[in-house]
Order: sequence, then C-alpha cells, then structure tokens
Amino acid sequence: MSALPEAIEESSGCSTQLRGGITLFGMDADEALATVTERLSGEGRPERNLATFLTTSIEPEAHRLYRTYLNYNLVDREQYPAIDALLRDCVGIIGTLWHGDDSRVVGSATTGSSEAAMLAGASLLRSWQERSGREWTRPNLVMGAGAHACWKKFCRHWGVEARVAPATGEGPALNGPAVERLCDERTIGVVGILGSTLDGRYEPIAEIAAELDRLQEQRGIDVPLHVDAASGGFIAPFLDSEMLWDFRIPRVVSINASGHKSGMVLPGLGWLLWRDRSRRRAELGVSINYLGGDDAHYELTFSRSAAPVVLQYYNFVRLGFAGFRKVHARCRSLARLLATRLQATGRLRVLGDGSELPVVVVTAEPPVDLRELSKRLAELGWAVPVYTLPPKQEDVEVMRIVVRNDLTSDDVEDIASAVEDFVSHAN
Repeated sequence: MSALPEAIEESSGCSTQLRGGITLFGMDADEALATVTERLSGEGRPERNLATFLTTSIEPEAHRLYRTYLNYNLVDREQYPAIDALLRDCVGIIGTLWHGDDSRVVGSATTGSSEAAMLAGASLLRSWQERSGREWTRPNLVMGAGAHACWKKFCRHWGVEARVAPATGEGPALNGPAVERLCDERTIGVVGILGSTLDGRYEPIAEIAAELDRLQEQRGIDVPLHVDAASGGFIAPFLDSEMLWDFRIPRVVSINASGHKSGMVLPGLGWLLWRDRSRRRAELGVSINYLGGDDAHYELTFSRSAAPVVLQYYNFVRLGFAGFRKVHARCRSLARLLATRLQATGRLRVLGDGSELPVVVVTAEPPVDLRELSKRLAELGWAVPVYTLPPKQEDVEVMRIVVRNDLTSDDVEDIASAVEDFVSHAN
C-alpha cells in the first residue's frame, strides 16, 4: 500500500485549489467515490439508450473477467503470452466465420472500427502506390453516403479524396452503377458497408464486387474492396449464411467489425482481418523490443487493456455458434415486430425494418413531429435519436431505434405503445 492515502488524510482539511481546479490536497477514497458518483448521478442508464449500437450489458461472470484483466496490457505480448494466444484464437475464429483461409488470414484487435478503418485505408493506399507508381498524385476512396464518418476522417488525415455516392430515394447505399461511375485509375479501393448505421440495411457487396470485376476486365483498373462490417460482421455469419459478402468473394481484401457492437463486448474493441499477409502492408508494421520481445505492431494505438479481447473470447466459448445465432435472431425478431407496430400507426413510414441489422428507422407523416416524439420517449426514460439523411436526401428526417440484446419484449411493447399513444394524439 502506498503512503499516499495517509498523506491525503493528514491534509484533507485543506481545499486550496491550484491553477486548473485541482485541489492542493485530496480526500479519502470513500469521499472521492461519493463526489464522483454524485456528479454522474444524472446520467441516463446505458441499456435505455436506443441510439447506440454499443454493448451496454454483460453477464456477471463476464464482468468478473473484465475486472480481472483490466490492468493487463494487450501490447505486452511477451509478458502475457496466454492473452496473445487468446487474441490469435479470436482472429482465427472470426476468420473462419468470414470464410477466410485459416492458413493465410491475418488480423489485429483494434480499439474500435474507427482504428480498423485507418489501418485498412492505409493498407489500401500503400498497395495503390505500389501498383500505380503515382505516389504524389492525389488518390481517392469510393464509398456510399451511409459510410461511417471514420472513413472521411481517414481521407482527411491521409490526403485521400473521399468520393461519396449521394443518397437517393432508395436510401444512402452504394451500388454497382455508382461504383462504375466513381472509380478510376486513382481509386485506392471501395468501401462497402455491411449494415448502415443510418438505416440498418446491408449494401449489395456481391453486386459491388461484380462491378469491380467488370471494371478490371473492360478498363484494366484493379480496385480492391474493403467491407466495413462494423455492425453486421457478427450478425450476417449467424443469420445470413448464404449471403455472399465476405472472403468468399475474391475481390474482398479486408474486413472490419466492432466486437463492442454485435460481438457483445464492452467498449472498446474492433477487429480487422486481411485476406493474407500481402494485403496487410509489411511497411506499416513497427518493430519494437523494449517490452521483452521483438515483434511488429500494426495497430495505431499502443498500450491498452486486454479485458475487451478476453471478453470476446469468453463470448465465443460461452455462446458458441448456436448461442450467437439465438441472440441475434431474437433481436432481429423484436426489431421487425417493432417496425410492424410503428408502420401500423399510419403516420410513420418505415425505412429500416430490422430485417438486416436489428434496427428500426422511420420517418413521419404530418402532423407527427419526430423531435417531439423523441422528447416524449425521453420523458419515459428512452434515449432515441432523430437526424437527417445525407446529401441529396437531407430534407428527410428520421428516427432510429437500435434493438440490442438487453432489450426485452416488454421494453419493445412499452416503446411501441408510447409511440402509438403519441401518434394517436398528434394533430
């Protein structure tokens, strides 16, 4: 035990503040706990936040694992070889789910899909530079209007032009014709979205890949495809096994997913897998030896807790394939039930019905005001976002409800009833 707590207790009567607001002397642990708890007492409960895709509830046993491994540094591979082996097992499991060749697939655990996007984008950029020899010509990355903001962030930080297919009456998804129109010799890659956060729908990955194949055949332009499966990467393998979207498509060179979303791990954990080592550019790895080993690190972040990776492995052994399928099938069923109830009001039009991601997205017919509806739901303890769609559809205002694994059938009934009551009294 450090002598610090005793020193604090001896001086706790003094509250003199230094510049920046920190007190000169501290307080005992119980008092500090009470102070912080009081400051945060007004925050809403995460499980009632219908805006987020992130996991908000885990089992008590998972909590114990999380607390146990919170202070283990994931990057210390030499010091914690069992954790490193567990991480590699997770990569192998995910690679199998995504139909990769287990003798060739390589991958990384990231702090989320945003870091994964940066790494995947950097690999696409370096590969393009090598095959084109145009290091100083500004390249571009093609995506749909429903792409996550992290992809535009990548483009801004790496000096890449973001070529975005605008939203249409069919939604914000990218499709084959848009790919053909936007790609050229300077395109480092195309990003297909397996589950948009805007409407919950999958982009047609197989159609996009087929268009890129035609582009190479007809114009000699070889454009790789990355799949951003942040939300759908842990859903499609269990519920949409016949759908072609993953490494079964030769054009797909890398895939990312968020373990802290449908992987059911607390924030923050992402996964990025490449088809093979040639697609994970070797020059992006940095070798270090001051942690006891001599290894190459590809991640952008460095020191971070191993706890999320431990939880991901726990979920794999706890649930198995059948367990993941059961959890996600239940969420999808509840989402579709909710969508049906909201559509039946006659004043709400469903844009996302939960049949892909378990997400319900609606727009309103006058005189229903979605922002007032959101306020009413907030009064009942539910956080529900209202936002506008991307350019070319920015006049369309929508409300989104994410159905996660901790939402019960009673919760769905309460939400549906509250919406029905609000709509029936709108005038």
